[in-house]
Amino acid sequence: MAQVPQTFLDGLAVRTWCGLALRALGRARAEIDAINVYPVADGDTGTNLYLTVESAATAVEAVFAGYETQPAGPTLADAVRAMAHGALIGARGNSGTILAQLLRGMAQVLAADGAQPRCDGPALRLALRRAADSARQAVAHPVEGTVLTVASAAADAAERADGDCGTVARAAHAGARAALAATPAQLGVLARAGVVDAGGSGLVAVLGALVEACTGETVDAEPDRVASTPNALPDPDPETGPAPDADAGDCAAEDGGPAFEVIYLLEADDTAVARLRTRLDALGDSLVVVGGDGLWNVHVHVDDAGAAVEAGVEAGRPYRIRITHFGLGDVHTGGPRPPRERAQRAVVAVVPGQGLAELYTEAGATTVLARPGEPPASGELLAAVRRAHAREVVLLPNDAELRDTAAAAAEQARTEGVRVALIPTRSAVQGIAALAVSEPGRRFDEDVVQMTSAAGATRYGEVVVAEHRSWTTAGICQAGDVLGLIDGDVAVIGADVTATAETVLDRMLQAGGELVTLVIGDEAPETVAAHLETRVRESYLAVDTVVYGGGHQGALLLIGVE
Repeated sequence: MAQVPQTFLDGLAVRTWCGLALRALGRARAEIDAINVYPVADGDTGTNLYLTVESAATAVEAVFAGYETQPAGPTLADAVRAMAHGALIGARGNSGTILAQLLRGMAQVLAADGAQPRCDGPALRLALRRAADSARQAVAHPVEGTVLTVASAAADAAERADGDCGTVARAAHAGARAALAATPAQLGVLARAGVVDAGGSGLVAVLGALVEACTGETVDAEPDRVASTPNALPDPDPETGPAPDADAGDCAAEDGGPAFEVIYLLEADDTAVARLRTRLDALGDSLVVVGGDGLWNVHVHVDDAGAAVEAGVEAGRPYRIRITHFGLGDVHTGGPRPPRERAQRAVVAVVPGQGLAELYTEAGATTVLARPGEPPASGELLAAVRRAHAREVVLLPNDAELRDTAAAAAEQARTEGVRVALIPTRSAVQGIAALAVSEPGRRFDEDVVQMTSAAGATRYGEVVVAEHRSWTTAGICQAGDVLGLIDGDVAVIGADVTATAETVLDRMLQAGGELVTLVIGDEAPETVAAHLETRVRESYLAVDTVVYGGGHQGALLLIGVE
């Protein structure tokens, strides 16, 4: 009788798991968004889970890229740490934040000192248990009938399984599916909407991907996301009104709810975070604080967004702050929202700093902020296209390295019936030029041609500080040198920001030009803009100059010549 091969989880399997989970959530995203009624009916749980896993997968791929010259590749510990860290820094929304903590809990077991290089069945059981328990502890007021219930059921089922990783993963997936089907009986808002929990549905998809990564076997089709359990709560009595939610905890779905969702990463110690939890718990609801070792992801729903951010400032250093206004008051109730009329045309642009984001927004564009060292994922661009809510969309990536990411977002948007044109802008100043000639009343194809032509006719430069010693097209630079780039290539290596910027500007204007655009970053010298304006006025007749504040944009200075 043939022996059944033992399955296990190693670094490569973790990479496979991330890829499969991302594909599974990509397929299920719209369906999960559609059933998102708790804790807030804002229709984004599937998207948030997708973006969270996309960040985890990107972090794992980065680790594997670093091992390209080493045949052994990343260890299990390397891969799971990267997965957990990527999910933590990229977590979106309530469910995404909880998923990040689930992955962190698994990493605490699988990457612990003395852990085996391959995860077997007993280790996976322990990891799933730690994941469920740590996620529950991260939520200020756990509610049954949510992703927490599904995670606990998966861990319970795994603990009853005896065998290798494949056996344990199958049991966890089956336990999660059964728990998901029962969620309407635990949470009245789900029963009244006739759906299962959206976050729990996403977790079932992630666990299904784990089964496939461990065994190579595709799991059964995902369960129906419409509630059909015999134990579901009855329809509300017309005389007495709706039945109360079972243990609705801190998110009372019938009472309106806070107006803002606030999320930020926080660098702080454990003591400060403990105080922060208490303060935020008093400010609002849906409080989830995940992370550790000095880095945390904070999620809360509040009416006073400023106070939530100030609490983070008092606790440590908050950054990547995202504040979302829920808009209509009935979003917390799961009630119907009046449909918003689609615009005919919109522009979606990636911008490197808050100053440019405000400029683009004033010009009518929907923006995606690309923070230094944190390029947006395709899911973020797709979410922005959806947020623009238009029949026709012009997408401006404003970065050569984002072209493939933007293309993936555009392709997905087209499958949803949106007509998308991708203009391959390589700098925000090219995007400004394209936006300046856009005319929504013009035929779409003609408008795209004019915008593309304007962007292509704009040369772009930037001034940055070298982070390390390296070879460039202008020679060897040392860490701290000032680099002047023209059309993406290093053209000048200098020691002074203003002098380097002047040299770059002169070289760009040698080929002619009518308009110079300067975007000044927060870290640039205060006098650089005035110096360059004077230089243009005195040396280049009939050339105009416009100056914008870019905020914290990575580059000290962006230059456009058209």
